[in-house]
Amino acid sequence: MGDEVDVLLYSRGDKEASLSAEDLQEGLFAALEKLGRRGKVLAIPPDFTRYHSRAGVLTRMCVDYYGQKLTDILPATGTHFPMSEGQIKKMFGRVPVGLFREHNWRRDLETLGRVPAEYVRRESGGRVDYDWPAQVNALVVSGGFDLIVSIGQVVPHEVIGMANYNKNIFVGAGGAEGINKSHYLGAVCGIERIMGRPDNPVRRVLNYASEHFARELPVVYVHTVVATEADGGTAVRGLFIGDDIECFNRAAELSLEVNFRMLDEPLDKVVVYLDPGEYKSTWLGNKSIYRTRMAMADGGELIVLAPGVGEFGEDGEIDRLIRKYGYFGTERTVDLVSRKEDLRANLSAAAHLIHGSSEGRFAVTYCAGGLTREEIESVGFGYGELSAMLEKYNPEKLRDGPNTTGDGEEVYFISNPALGLWSSRDRFGSSGGAGGPGGGAGS
Repeated sequence: MGDEVDVLLYSRGDKEASLSAEDLQEGLFAALEKLGRRGKVLAIPPDFTRYHSRAGVLTRMCVDYYGQKLTDILPATGTHFPMSEGQIKKMFGRVPVGLFREHNWRRDLETLGRVPAEYVRRESGGRVDYDWPAQVNALVVSGGFDLIVSIGQVVPHEVIGMANYNKNIFVGAGGAEGINKSHYLGAVCGIERIMGRPDNPVRRVLNYASEHFARELPVVYVHTVVATEADGGTAVRGLFIGDDIECFNRAAELSLEVNFRMLDEPLDKVVVYLDPGEYKSTWLGNKSIYRTRMAMADGGELIVLAPGVGEFGEDGEIDRLIRKYGYFGTERTVDLVSRKEDLRANLSAAAHLIHGSSEGRFAVTYCAGGLTREEIESVGFGYGELSAMLEKYNPEKLRDGPNTTGDGEEVYFISNPALGLWSSRDRFGSSGGAGGPGGGAGS
């Protein structure tokens, strides 16, 4: 952090832990105490799509600790919708709404430097040939802060292997070019070769940017690890705080223990439920595909119960591109990028189209509350009538894991795909070494 020595400020957790709010406050305050006095503080938590991360509680604790010295809160929305006042109040409680700033990923940006094209090309195995801009919201650079507290959950992630650390800064609070290029880099390297692996081409590019361009930013990372309990609730298994990659590595190691479900055999039928308060679009809802694809048997079926989904993209242009080009696989999407300027100018959308395709290996049946059969089928998914599917696969009666329905059907149920990663042993082992470049999704 700045010219100071990199340090791990706090580390606590294991696969059996269940940290209370009091435990989180004790750990956070102990870490902040080690930092000494600070004059002006910025907090960068995730948005409402990471509600279960406990970032809302931890942000509130930071406000309690620093008082009026914490002058700004910048939710790391990336390409997502800005947080509504209702979402802010639900996630952050009594924190004053006036502290929150809106991140616009298309403007109000500073570019700290550019990772050389030669480095990105080497890390991608020659699949892309561009440099990568280390972009951040201008407030991060010009706000005059002597402490930036980046808060969030480490969990398996489709673009960068494991979420958080410098992703919260360079993507969550980053810009269009950086988001587009990092997402596409991950997609062409192969989602199944990246997801669940802390070390991979995308992470290495961001780490290069941290080391070469962002060492003067006074960032401290506060990482949680959150697991799903047997009753469907969540518990905090770990809290790791520091100003370098060590706190991320420790959190990632624990996350793989508690968030990764390694299955002995592939699954023929999986039912995923998307909470309508959290999932409004396939842009987010396709976590149901990302997180289960390595568990799906060839010829299997993934059923997505999505009562709140009524659109494809959370950005108007991305929504248009999804509707125009659909989820039809890596080969087709890469070809479209080479020929279609509108898709080439929105590489994060292209990456999403790759990630959201099963590559024809298994069927995806989308049961969306706000999209028609025509809309669903036009982008390459199968259509399921929501009310009928909710009656057949009632999420209030199914438990996470294997289930037998009333008519004797065997299904595997997942109540929230954002909290885990599922894979058969054979498929995870065949998806390539940790971080190594690979083929497209499903290869």
